[in-house]
Amino acid sequence: QVQLVESGGGLVQAGGSLRLSCAASGSIVSINDMGWYRQAPGKQRELVAAITSGGSTKYTDSVKGRFAISRDNAKNAVYLQMNSLKPEDTAVYYCNADVQRYTTTYYSTNYWGKGTLVTVSS
Repeated sequence: QVQLVESGGGLVQAGGSLRLSCAASGSIVSINDMGWYRQAPGKQRELVAAITSGGSTKYTDSVKGRFAISRDNAKNAVYLQMNSLKPEDTAVYYCNADVQRYTTTYYSTNYWGKGTLVTVSS
């Protein structure tokens, strides 16, 4: 089994910063794409940022220039540095990972963390 555990959420004033962390553990051969999603109250879950195993990144337009995603492949971890936070960034942030596993053959499975709440006050 594989688990993703997020940390680093909390309450911050507008203009402030937070750093989210997500660590994957369990029966892992390697991790392909990793990403951060968020879901605000009454809205659909959306992709915030993603990073490939090689380090290529992509961001949703609303966070470009403010957020930075990074990963540590040795630790099976992904991070999201969030700067210049705005009230509209308030949401539950979820870690996502495409994990390669091995039993009798290699296969990939997508996993989600349970989420961490980020609240930005105005």
